[in-house]
Amino acid sequence: MDKTDGIVLDDLDWRILAELQDDAALTNHALAARVFCSPPTCLRRVRRLTALGVIQSVVALLDPAQVGQPLTTIVEVTLDVQTMEQLDAFERRAVAEPAVVQCYRVSGGPDFVVIVIAADMSAYHALVARLFNAAANVRNVRSFFSVHRAKFETRVVPPERLPGSGGTRA
Repeated sequence: MDKTDGIVLDDLDWRILAELQDDAALTNHALAARVFCSPPTCLRRVRRLTALGVIQSVVALLDPAQVGQPLTTIVEVTLDVQTMEQLDAFERRAVAEPAVVQCYRVSGGPDFVVIVIAADMSAYHALVARLFNAAANVRNVRSFFSVHRAKFETRVVPPERLPGSGGTRA
């Protein structure tokens, strides 16, 4: 059994999570059959994992290019002042911006790394004006434009299945 922040996940939980990460549209009966448990047990487990916050949401992943937003930009943001209030204020603004699809507070360099998806450079420049230039506390912005995405995963794997973890499960 794995224990993460007080939440105990057993092998059945991880099998359920693996299947849902592959296809969250599975019916409960189909999911139960794939993880080798009864449908009532499976439903109870999924509800528990959701209530605990292990399953945060069930979504459809879209291809940004197929929906008219092919420009992905990785942006490093450094603030002038790094007080907790200033960090929180920038984070709130970034999270509220629809074009920002990921926002990370980081250490050892910039204060934030932000992932932006936009239709084109004009849309990106409009975002820059809204989010970075309008904020007096932003000192530096470095933008990296993706020219090729080699991997995009949303999967979380059990810690013991990671390389160097000292063990694997079948």
